[in-house]
Amino acid sequence: MTLDLTPDQLLSTTRAVRKRLDFDRPVPRSLIEECVDLATQAPTGRNRQRWHFLVVTEEAQRRAVADIFLRALPLTTGHPLTERDAWRMNYHADSTERVFDGLRHLAAHIHRVPAFVIPGVEGRTDGAPVAEQAGTWGSILPAVWSFMLAARARGLGTTWTTAQGPLERELAEILGVPHDDIMLAAFLPLAYTIGTDFRPARRIPREHVLHWDRWEQHGSGPDR
Repeated sequence: MTLDLTPDQLLSTTRAVRKRLDFDRPVPRSLIEECVDLATQAPTGRNRQRWHFLVVTEEAQRRAVADIFLRALPLTTGHPLTERDAWRMNYHADSTERVFDGLRHLAAHIHRVPAFVIPGVEGRTDGAPVAEQAGTWGSILPAVWSFMLAARARGLGTTWTTAQGPLERELAEILGVPHDDIMLAAFLPLAYTIGTDFRPARRIPREHVLHWDRWEQHGSGPDR
């Protein structure tokens, strides 16, 4: 059974769910399998279908994976934020703080998440040229987003995290994944949501991101 959502509602209300995950309700295997079936209908570069989905539900294995998540979080660093990054992140008051508050909540309860979904893709992009990276990531990202949409339609919540990155090799070892051949692309907690009344996110206005025919910087803010 799926929620009564139009395509536009599904696309605009599939949130990164952290604080509204139901940690006490198991997720049926059949629902996860349905989501994977839909995920593998996504476009894939040259029809290679190199995607994989590792689902962890067994208690001891979940605890081992949750431990890696917690140890990896402090090690996760991205590129330094630009002034324009900070402007976008804080365009709506308190929006970024709410994200980090949700992350703290998820970290405190990560061991209670009933299922982890860890998508992988055949082929590593370490040091690869842009074209190869685009082809590899372009073959896993649409599938994972389709999985997340399918989960939302079934009353389940997810959030894309990359916390596995710093300890990816250790995670691969625990999961029995051949690290040299398979890249673990993300780390998705999966659970039923507490309520299903999610709303569209507050984003910066369209004029800051839409360009016609050639690149032009629009709107106010840094780097105008």
